[in-house]
Amino acid sequence: MARTFGSVLHFRSLSAAATPSEFLFPVKPLAGSLKLGSSRQLFPCFTSVPRQNTCRLTVSAGAATLKQAETEQFPVDVLVTETKLPHSSVKLSVEVPPAISEECYRKVLGEFSKRVKIPGFRPGKNIPENILVNYIGKQQIQNTTIEAILKKTLPNATSKVKGRALKDSIRIDTKFSEMDESFSLQDFFRYDVLVDIAPEVRWTSENGYKDLKIVVEIDNAITAETAAEGELRRRQKSLGALKIVTDRGLQVGDLVVIDIFATTVKEDESEGEKIPSAETKGFHLDTEECDNLLPGFIDSIKGIRQGETKSFLLTFPESWEQEHLRSVCARFTVVCKEHFYRDFPALDDSLAEKLLPGCTTVEQVKETILERCREVEQNAKEQATDNAILDQLSKIIEVDIPQSLFEEQGRELYGAHLLQLQASRKLDENQLSYLSSEKAVKDYLESQKEKIENVIKQMLAIGEVFKRENLQLSTEDLVKEVENSVAEFKRHNQEYDEERVKQQVQEILEGAKVLEWLRENADIQYIYR
Repeated sequence: MARTFGSVLHFRSLSAAATPSEFLFPVKPLAGSLKLGSSRQLFPCFTSVPRQNTCRLTVSAGAATLKQAETEQFPVDVLVTETKLPHSSVKLSVEVPPAISEECYRKVLGEFSKRVKIPGFRPGKNIPENILVNYIGKQQIQNTTIEAILKKTLPNATSKVKGRALKDSIRIDTKFSEMDESFSLQDFFRYDVLVDIAPEVRWTSENGYKDLKIVVEIDNAITAETAAEGELRRRQKSLGALKIVTDRGLQVGDLVVIDIFATTVKEDESEGEKIPSAETKGFHLDTEECDNLLPGFIDSIKGIRQGETKSFLLTFPESWEQEHLRSVCARFTVVCKEHFYRDFPALDDSLAEKLLPGCTTVEQVKETILERCREVEQNAKEQATDNAILDQLSKIIEVDIPQSLFEEQGRELYGAHLLQLQASRKLDENQLSYLSSEKAVKDYLESQKEKIENVIKQMLAIGEVFKRENLQLSTEDLVKEVENSVAEFKRHNQEYDEERVKQQVQEILEGAKVLEWLRENADIQYIYR
């Protein structure tokens, strides 16, 4: 496999043995990427973003973790009624007979009796119930009894969804206060549990994923030749000496170090709130490489000199990544701290070795760069093919997506998005803190709902094809990629879990296998524009 899938596609098993929640978020970012087979495939690494702990299931402080409790066989039945809910979720209504509540109550009394020291009673001595209850407190004993009942009965109750439940999606829906208020040793103890289950994939077309007809659009604007020319210029530019500009204003081609401040503008043209994500200090701007800047920004600062300040209005376009800024008018204030231009060296054979080690002539440099750009062009074509296949898959399946899976995948996508922002904009500490806030994450989940759902559909479709076509992975390839990934972690002195790494590598290789199968079996048409 040679490409990333869609934007970021994390192939994931949906069995009961799925990823433990400690690996969902926060996660240790993968060291760079998992390099698969050729250089074409890169597995995205994720940064940690806030996560509400809704999947890990524990009772109140001091109680054992419920998910670690073993399933027990009871002399009387725990009654469990399953009700189907939207989003591939079920509600388990649990009724615990009084006999089990009484057993748990007696065990709690026995444990307290062993641990507490009551004047007049030797340690370990059986203490009369009324004295023990008065000493410990009725409420404390009742709370501990409820916790014991939950610990004892929950594994047995959730065995009804064994093999269907998504790992760490089990959560008790009934409030502890409600259980406490209705508790009685003479009556059934009742509580509800919500569980997300593996969603069913339904193909909307008769032949499903077979006989796919795929149209792939290829952008002809940037060819290998134009890309090679740009790369040669960048290499030549990197060898040029930076010189301070003192006698003129900023021109395209210069490099400046600037501070940027931004505020929204109200209808009466007065200043509104600050825009933290648009502000930065000490920003190094190469005016020839500024594709990620707001349209009109470069034109607005042309002519600025070192030490000068410019203020201007710009409107964020409708296509801006951050939805809350789209169509927002903002006032930018830019302070020019430093101003440089590059003195380009002459492009002759004496420069060849510096431009590209191993080359002796400029012509050889050009040929080598062009060859590499042609490889990139081919990879881009194959990436576009895979993206078109994945897009088609998401359109021909129906699936009721569990909320826990939506949030997990959405947060992983947002983590990758933050890494891209950090790499392209060099976010400062305040910006990163703002973008990592729970509010920013939730805004992203809401604004990118359709995108996240499509990625999940693609992920589920890939898994379904792998299973239906009985595709197999090479053990040798799996072992090799795991070893490469582990070596990458060690090289960066990062902690890792080998089983988790193995699972991630296996998921990626499975995805690669499916896309390879689909490319061979689909009717693919290329349109150049």
